Amino acid sequence: MAADPGPDTPPPPACPRERVLAIMALFPLAFIVAALLLDTPAGLWNGLLAILSTRDTLTTDYMGQGGIGAALLNAGLLTLLALAFYWRSGAAMGGGAVACLWLVLGFSLFGKNLLNVWGIVAGVWLYARVKGEPFGKHLNTAFFGAALAPIFSEILFSSALTWQTSVPLAVVTTVGLGFVLVPAAAHLFSAHQGHSLYNMGFVAGLLGTLTVAIYKSYGFVPDPVFIWSQGHNRLLGTLLVGMFVAMAAIGFALDRQAGARQWRLMRRSGRAPSDYVADFGFGTALLNMALTGLMGTAYVLVVGSDLNGPTIGAILCIVGFSAFGKHPANIVWIMLGVFLASITKDWNAAAPSAVLAALFGTTLAPIAGRFGWHWGLVAGFVHSSVAQTVGQLHGGLVLYNNGFAAGLVAAVLLPVILALRASTRQEDNR
Repeated sequence: MAADPGPDTPPPPACPRERVLAIMALFPLAFIVAALLLDTPAGLWNGLLAILSTRDTLTTDYMGQGGIGAALLNAGLLTLLALAFYWRSGAAMGGGAVACLWLVLGFSLFGKNLLNVWGIVAGVWLYARVKGEPFGKHLNTAFFGAALAPIFSEILFSSALTWQTSVPLAVVTTVGLGFVLVPAAAHLFSAHQGHSLYNMGFVAGLLGTLTVAIYKSYGFVPDPVFIWSQGHNRLLGTLLVGMFVAMAAIGFALDRQAGARQWRLMRRSGRAPSDYVADFGFGTALLNMALTGLMGTAYVLVVGSDLNGPTIGAILCIVGFSAFGKHPANIVWIMLGVFLASITKDWNAAAPSAVLAALFGTTLAPIAGRFGWHWGLVAGFVHSSVAQTVGQLHGGLVLYNNGFAAGLVAAVLLPVILALRASTRQEDNR
């Protein structure tokens, strides 16, 4: 349903899809320019080769694997390729597409790369062909579904298999996973009813768990990886703040009423589907994205953690979904719930798993938006524990580990909240 523009505010100005695509292209281009300034062509090439040939089990920080420049270059190039798919297919550029493209940009810093995503994309394309449907209709699923891309790299670069076996096995496995993503995503949405924004994380987590279970039964066990770079907060913080300030400026340039619309946007619960681009205009969506991006960056710095591939990927995930459900008023309670949990447990808020849980856990923002800040705190608190353990199920081969955990949290917490609210209303009516 379109947003009420209010008595003194005109309807949001339309932004043609070509302009949305052009504005979206500015940010991966900025990554590429930054990469060229930070490293030599030879350094970028060698770093990119190191990224493409690595196993991507969580957590593999491409900035630690191939260098900051190569990680930014991989992210920028892959996102531009994804943009080309959207442009060529004629796919609608609503909030879902914007979120998807920002996830490509963010996760290309620690898991998705120019080599490993295409089996999943091809599987979704094959499904569309079999169903006789346009591929553009399923592009979001294709690129969201690249959460399973590490399975391709894990099989391809496994030392336990020969090239004659690993190449076809990696291709067949990922194409098959891509093929089943569309129907699985449509069915599993009902488990959380839009209260976890990363529906594909929930889907990919289940599919990844099944895949790993099958391969483990044949003796193929993924080896854990942990690459986490440090010491770049000043450089990367400057890059992020500059990007978000530019994003807000573009938002106001597109719509001078973006500030007024932002206040009304923050009264939304954020429950999926919540397309802020369609309801409030692309200018207001960009302003909202800039504000949540600054919040995510500030959280990492305030708790004393590191800006690197994984944390920037998580921040950009918040940014993307701030076109499709998140806003400052509903994410803050999830982050605070994870922070409070960190105080009471064996880890601190700056630990890698804890800071990622706080950032990615904002997928549960609709719970706070719909049911109140106290339930947001509960959701964040519970999520902090679940996110620590579910990675064992899929062996680190699902990039949206927190999305998987949050889907489980929402699926269990939602009926409890609804039952308690129904019970309270019954008491009030007596």
